[in-house]
Amino acid sequence: MQLWFVPFHIFAVNSAFARQVNDQVTPEVQQMFAQAKAAHHTGDDGAAIEKYRAVIKLAPHLVAAYNNLGLIYFNEHDYTSAVEVLTRCLELDPGMMTASAVLGMSYFHLRQSEKAEPLLRAALSANPRDDNVEMALALVLIDLRKDREAATRLESFLERNPKNLEGWSVLRKTYLQMSEDARTKINGIDPDSAIAHDIAGELDENAQNYTAALTEYRRAIDKAPFQPGTHMHLATAYWHLGEWNSAETEFKSELTNDPDNCTAHWKLADAMLEANDPTEDPLPDLDRSISLCPGLIEAHVDRARAFIRLGKQSEALPDLLMAEKDSPTEPTIHFLLASVYKALGKTAEAQQEMRSFEQWKRRASESEMHQTQ
Repeated sequence: MQLWFVPFHIFAVNSAFARQVNDQVTPEVQQMFAQAKAAHHTGDDGAAIEKYRAVIKLAPHLVAAYNNLGLIYFNEHDYTSAVEVLTRCLELDPGMMTASAVLGMSYFHLRQSEKAEPLLRAALSANPRDDNVEMALALVLIDLRKDREAATRLESFLERNPKNLEGWSVLRKTYLQMSEDARTKINGIDPDSAIAHDIAGELDENAQNYTAALTEYRRAIDKAPFQPGTHMHLATAYWHLGEWNSAETEFKSELTNDPDNCTAHWKLADAMLEANDPTEDPLPDLDRSISLCPGLIEAHVDRARAFIRLGKQSEALPDLLMAEKDSPTEPTIHFLLASVYKALGKTAEAQQEMRSFEQWKRRASESEMHQTQ
């Protein structure tokens, strides 16, 4: 995996020599060091490497020369040489955290994460907000299968870099790995448990293998028919498949086990509407859903649909206005509002809502086309 990093700082002459043995820092060494630094800044890293190596021969305790040479090797992807030089740098000055960070990154690139981890931890301890080091440490922790801590590090990194796509991608993969590890643990404990079958059903459903998903969900119900959640999975699968009568049966069973499940109340009512059950039937469940979860916008929209079918457009209006405020780009809401305003004799408002419906429907279609291209 490619490391994300900003190039590290090459030490300047004054700070470089501040802690060195004076008798080694001769005018010749200073001049050669300056030439090496200048060569690096002009992009001639070959000459810079040669000069830094010459400096080290004349001043073998000059920490900054090792540090700068190691950085150049790292940027040149010569990680073996970087390890050699930076190891010596840290032997001379264990507190050189730049060297510790880059040495740790070099070990990571060489697939030696065990050696990289303590070096990167030390560098991050010295500067907890170092983005380079925190990302590198997260990748090392992933390689060492320490996913929980890696996720924590990535979240910290993304708080400072919320638009870093690589960071989000790595975090997503880390969560997926953690999820898979948890599934493996569950199967190791009891592969025939209701939870194990529910998880298997979810994986099948995500893969659009609905036949297998339904089988797994039924097995989960057989194992734990009175456990909240088991009927919900099967009901939702039927709901997605448009098998409304089967969905209704399972949602009712779920509500027997979990009477305060607002989503089950809403989806049961939605299945009734889709199945063209008597229009009054969905209203109690929609009222209960909204009472339990006032912010469940889908329930408000479905209650408005039920009122419209009953010819109670004025009662549908508050739910639709709330839904429009929450989801102004949803075409269906504008279409329903247009029908309500038309029935109430508000022609201008109805026309405006139809224009909004056509606008957002067109944009949704264009967005879907771009995603499929």
